[in-house]
Amino acid sequence: MRRGAIRFTRLDAVLLLLVLGAGAFVLHRASVGLEYHWKWSVIPQFILWKDAASGQWFPGMLLKGLFTTLRLSLWSGLLATLIGIAAGLLRVSPRLFWRQLSGTYVGLVRNTPPLVIVFVFYFFIGDQIMNALGMVDIAYELAETPRPVLEMLLGPTEQLPQLLSAIITIALFEGAYIAEIVRAGIESVETGQWEASCALGFTRFQQMTHIILPQALQRMLPALAGQFISTVKDSAIVAVISIQELTFQGLQLMTTTYRTFETWITILAMYFVLTLLCSLLVRRLELRMARKA
Repeated sequence: MRRGAIRFTRLDAVLLLLVLGAGAFVLHRASVGLEYHWKWSVIPQFILWKDAASGQWFPGMLLKGLFTTLRLSLWSGLLATLIGIAAGLLRVSPRLFWRQLSGTYVGLVRNTPPLVIVFVFYFFIGDQIMNALGMVDIAYELAETPRPVLEMLLGPTEQLPQLLSAIITIALFEGAYIAEIVRAGIESVETGQWEASCALGFTRFQQMTHIILPQALQRMLPALAGQFISTVKDSAIVAVISIQELTFQGLQLMTTTYRTFETWITILAMYFVLTLLCSLLVRRLELRMARKA
């Protein structure tokens, strides 16, 4: 499908000027009305810093927090997708038991504050699971010898149990929303598709894999992309259990430097750039799938 050319009209120019004017007014009030002494020169050293002895550059605490946020979002998103697909398929199962089981999971998670879920899972369930799996001992053994690839994928090995608990917590929370996206996507496929495939002698598994899911996936993709971006933003909630992601590092930086506005504006910009890049990537994927359809 050919896209129309983007036109920039006078109304667009007026709206753009109004937005820029409003932004300038807010900045002026922030610099004058708040009686706050801005000191942006403090921030760069917490993003990147140079070792005077070796001359090498190293990531500061904000950049390390961003890397942890990326790891949390990636692994949580993948695990949440698996949980959500499984729960979503059970939501449309012909068996009542499976529909009720997945419905209970979705209803329980969606009707509970995320912060409560984080506390309950991390302090009561996650701790027991990590001990049962022996993750604490494994983390100490891994920490004795450096493993660059493992640390790049999962961060510092001594923090592995806490990171895994946070990943499972976020995945369980986001998985409930993905389950509803999967259910809605499958139910949006026309009934005739089910009937036609049934008439051809397909089993339910073959109907799902060859007929229903390929059509449903294209309809689900925008919502799934939005949910992944939501996962990036929701990962900030695990700062309350001392996972050293971007928001947690921002809290530490604000406490030590008292540069409240500079810190949070920088973190806002980092989150915005991260989610914007995800949005652009997903948009390209949508266009590619639309061209193949």
